[in-house]
Amino acid sequence: MLGWELPPYNSGGLGVACYQLCKALSEQEVDIEFIVPYQAEHQIDFMEITAAHPQTAEELRLAGTAYDSFFYTITGNSDYSKGGIYEQQLAYEQAVARLAEQKNFDIVHAHDWLTFRAALRVKEAKNCPIVLHVHSVESDRAGNQHGNPLVREIEAISLHLADRIVAVSKHTKRSIMRDYGIPADKIEVVHNSINVSQIPKIEEDNSYKYLTAMKELGYKVVVNVGRLTVQKGLPNLLSAAQKVVAKEPKTLFLIVGSGEQYQELIELSAKLGIGRNVLFADFQRGKRWRDAFIIGDLFVLPSVSEPFGLTPLEAAGYGTPALISKQSGVSEVLQNCLKVDHWDIDEMANKIVAVIRDETLGQELSRNARNEYERMSWRESGRKIKKLYHEHLAGAAA
Repeated sequence: MLGWELPPYNSGGLGVACYQLCKALSEQEVDIEFIVPYQAEHQIDFMEITAAHPQTAEELRLAGTAYDSFFYTITGNSDYSKGGIYEQQLAYEQAVARLAEQKNFDIVHAHDWLTFRAALRVKEAKNCPIVLHVHSVESDRAGNQHGNPLVREIEAISLHLADRIVAVSKHTKRSIMRDYGIPADKIEVVHNSINVSQIPKIEEDNSYKYLTAMKELGYKVVVNVGRLTVQKGLPNLLSAAQKVVAKEPKTLFLIVGSGEQYQELIELSAKLGIGRNVLFADFQRGKRWRDAFIIGDLFVLPSVSEPFGLTPLEAAGYGTPALISKQSGVSEVLQNCLKVDHWDIDEMANKIVAVIRDETLGQELSRNARNEYERMSWRESGRKIKKLYHEHLAGAAA
């Protein structure tokens, strides 16, 4: 298994999905060695984790994350310790090729484009099947634009040469077919899921003291948790927030996350005249991350193009109803929520106002979503992946 991140050193949902899928596979007796481009203690006992390089996770993060494809340029420096994220990707490819020479394995499973070239190198050296798992394509990360041509080239070549492709949603499968001309029968859809047992119990003492005090004064809180990037559609949410505040002044918007749009969004909220109603809490982990979901009366995912989107499922686990973009993979599996086109600011505002004004509506959505949530499991996703492994191993043997 080739991947760029695992919790607690992840910068987004990619690492969480890799962790949960591997855990489900290990429970079905799949022996996994997961190779990451950094050295760290993960406290994971269900698979072997190998560092491709001796650098720390923080050193890797400084070069860029798995989501920063717009940063990717060739600087001519092949030294991962001195270069940028492209050099990191190249060095990872070379390190994995060296590691593969010393190891025996049946199949290679690579997650997202940063690891795809490494998978191709192993396929070339070992003549083994490779499965490429697509959590997003470049047009997703670029907010439905063309994106970085270098990244698109890596994705195009890799996806055409893969033995099998796994897409995290039908939305992502359509994107792969549209952007790269891959035939439908080469792509298997395996939805992400949620591990119900890992949602901690809700604590009474919420970290967001100011919001707690304001709720006691009758304010409502709308929450977004995620990266502040063009893909996530936050400018549309703020434009909708302006309309909401005009109708319901006692509404606060909590934005939790970091990204290249951080300063832009702060300035936009001021320009829209809603600066006092929008709170930016930056990137959070642990209790403050959990409490952001809990404090909300409504969770909103306004993404322009979201391959899957785990956060609405996490919101459901914490009892918070959700409004999600129809342009998201999670909309394919979560039925008890409100849905809106990412570009329809008026409808987004109307639905936010509806939940704010009608507590019964929010409670009904929350209860039904929780019932859906409690039936979810990564087990079925693991079963589909294991079946796919067997099919390709049988084909290779033949």
